[in-house]
Amino acid sequence: MPLVRIALRRGKSPDYLAALRNGIYRAMTEAFSVPENDRFILVSQHDAEEFDADRTYLGMERSDDLVIVQIACNNTRGVEQKQAFYRRLCELLGESPGLRPDDLFINLLETGKENWSFGRGIAQYV
Repeated sequence: MPLVRIALRRGKSPDYLAALRNGIYRAMTEAFSVPENDRFILVSQHDAEEFDADRTYLGMERSDDLVIVQIACNNTRGVEQKQAFYRRLCELLGESPGLRPDDLFINLLETGKENWSFGRGIAQYV
């Protein structure tokens, strides 16, 4: 059960935001072993003075279109699967909404299965 948080500069269209959400979800189902309907995605848009990221860290050429994707997920995936997911997400978001590879920042926050409750005060995975 991933919980996805997307952070970006304010001003993108509803279609652009939908393309981000749909691309992330598709990459998770194709390359990250996420089942259908397991979709929990939050979008946070920020004014320029609230969104501070280095444009050239690690040799990147980031623009004002930078999108930060943070995913809280179970700690059940290996390095190869994570790398495949990063590649697939970059491909899909490049296709739609046209995000440049240098403008995609991905961070995984892994946790144990006991740290999730989908409702009713129950830890459904344990």
